Amino acid sequence: MFHLGWWGSSQAWWWDFFLSTLAIDGSDRVEGSRFASAVRFADLAVLVAALPVFLLAGLPMLGYVVTAAVWLAATALQIVSERQVKRSIAEGRRNTAMGAMAAATLGRVWLVALAILLVGLADRESGLAAAILAAVLVTVHFAGMGIARLIESDRQAG
Repeated sequence: MFHLGWWGSSQAWWWDFFLSTLAIDGSDRVEGSRFASAVRFADLAVLVAALPVFLLAGLPMLGYVVTAAVWLAATALQIVSERQVKRSIAEGRRNTAMGAMAAATLGRVWLVALAILLVGLADRESGLAAAILAAVLVTVHFAGMGIARLIESDRQAG
């Protein structure tokens, strides 16, 4: 967890926990949001857990390092994009929100695919390791996003 208190007192954590809403809504909102965020970012836990697997199995570290760097950059891009989407929806600009969401999703796919291709061209074994890791990360990412949305919709309905 990264504490960003220096950005201002209203934002407590990098995945959209707001201190002001905690004071207004109570602790129930934060607990549900934390759980949904943990599920939503489970791919990052898988990325961390993959490091010892790569080391113990003697897999090419080039594949891990490139995939990890690209995945973290794509995750940062997604977080920035989601904030833009929230602002656009709040302002009633749904087309802009949909465009930002589509651009971030396609950008993530192209960024990861290009990184795997380049690593594979440099070293086939590293490219295969990068591709397998990326496939696992993409699967966990989309599953986590879907489950987190279900959790959030259940919380809002109940």
